[in-house]
Amino acid sequence: MNLRVLGLLVAVLVFLVDQGVKYWVTGPLGLNVQDASLTILPIFDLRFVKNVGVSLGLLPASGSAMRWLLVLLTGGIAAGVLWWMLREKKRPDVIALGLVLGGALGNILDRTRLGYVVDFADLHFDTWRPFLVFNVADAAITIGVLILLIRALFVRDKAAKTPAPVENQVNA
Repeated sequence: MNLRVLGLLVAVLVFLVDQGVKYWVTGPLGLNVQDASLTILPIFDLRFVKNVGVSLGLLPASGSAMRWLLVLLTGGIAAGVLWWMLREKKRPDVIALGLVLGGALGNILDRTRLGYVVDFADLHFDTWRPFLVFNVADAAITIGVLILLIRALFVRDKAAKTPAPVENQVNA
């Protein structure tokens, strides 16, 4: 399969799953009021949170201008990821970039439509929460970035085979 098509398919799949789960949580499950929750497992709840900031709740959008500035900022980042993905030659990197792109687009749509990003996944161990409440898009972005970092830091791709050097011959 063409790498460009693969990357775009991954992005579309992440986007659709993200939006579908957000719809399910806020629609049929009725978790659409701030901090409404449903316990799924002793360590995992579905908890509706309006995230008006970016990653980790940073840069909260306190008004309409800031909201649209965040949309522009994340849209620019998504465009850069798309540009990189369409030029990338390594399959694992294309898949990772597709994860990041799909997640970014899911969160951009939320912020554009609603003015906030719908977060709902609450992993906790008693009172300790290793993560803030997140969503499918956040998880895809995080996994994609981790793949890119691990590959950049620890994976060495095989170098193209080059002919063995010819030994210097001395003419006598």
